[in-house]
Amino acid sequence: MPRLRQRVLRKLVLTKISVAVLALSSAAALCATARAADVVTLGTATPPSLSDGPVYAMGEALGFFKAEHIDLKITVFQGAGVIIPQVATKQIMIGYPLPDPVLASYANHQPVPVTFFYNNIPRNTMEIGVLANSSVKTLADLKGKAVGVGALTWGTIPGMKALLHEVGLEPGKDVQIAPVGVLGPGFHALKTGQVAALNYNSTWLDMLQQSGTPVRRLTLTPTFEHMVGNAYMANSQALKDNPGVYARFGRAIAKSTLACDANIEACVKAFWKQHPEAEPKTGSTAENLKNAVWILGRRMRLIVPREDSAGRFDTAAITKYVKALRAAGVIQSATVPVDSLFSNQLVAQFNQFDREKVRKMAERYGK
Repeated sequence: MPRLRQRVLRKLVLTKISVAVLALSSAAALCATARAADVVTLGTATPPSLSDGPVYAMGEALGFFKAEHIDLKITVFQGAGVIIPQVATKQIMIGYPLPDPVLASYANHQPVPVTFFYNNIPRNTMEIGVLANSSVKTLADLKGKAVGVGALTWGTIPGMKALLHEVGLEPGKDVQIAPVGVLGPGFHALKTGQVAALNYNSTWLDMLQQSGTPVRRLTLTPTFEHMVGNAYMANSQALKDNPGVYARFGRAIAKSTLACDANIEACVKAFWKQHPEAEPKTGSTAENLKNAVWILGRRMRLIVPREDSAGRFDTAAITKYVKALRAAGVIQSATVPVDSLFSNQLVAQFNQFDREKVRKMAERYGK
């Protein structure tokens, strides 16, 4: 009997220990889940379209943001001029503007407390497009004409002014910059001759071309062609205080970009599922999908980074660009802390994932 009692007691103790361990494990898991739900507010300057929307949609569909414990909330603002103060005052966590207004704030001795932490567009995808039969063949031919932009708050405007200056044109005197809205209204302004050119991103000009209007791009100077495009930006102090959440966000973006490029058709479908209002309402589904895949494919060739370099800034190219802004009088000084304003400190963390696994997930998606 004593041995039997010992066995019973031993089993009882082991059972209690197992229950306790299980309870602790469950509690830890619940705590981790609760801790992990970081709401990340992202401000963009344009409504969802084929230029950027599919990458976010693919990331959500494949669970990349969830895996990085990111609950992404996207808000559209009217241009970089509105986004930057939102980030500077911590009203939103992340902004997605062009760098020009921030460069101008530093150079004009009124810096805002923000830092670019992820280079999402490694080269300039903002283009100046004209109708294919236009008499405008070069940037210099824009003299006496108007160039359309989405809004006068767009972050592209300082760079465009410097570009025009570099070819001998003075904005406001030789060339007018006209707000024409985005997509449809802007396309109409170009086709009806309200403006001679549109300063739009490459994808939007591709969309215009797909709609049946032949478009020709004007050649940019090397300084502007090699400048980074949109980049993700954080409040500088928030980035220092909590770099982990920004690293996880960047890693989710890197995964999503790679996945979108690996299965462009599925990426388009994910975007249309998330934003049904963006899917064309006329024409056949097959033809619309074919056109969208062509447009997004061209976009991805411009923005997909080399292996293990997702999010990295080319600070030498940015420095040359700042000097061009100064030469054009767009900014008052070329003294901008480029290496700290454009941070590469999280690049290694952005790239800590299995690329082949991501590609295979993308290839299987939708099948």
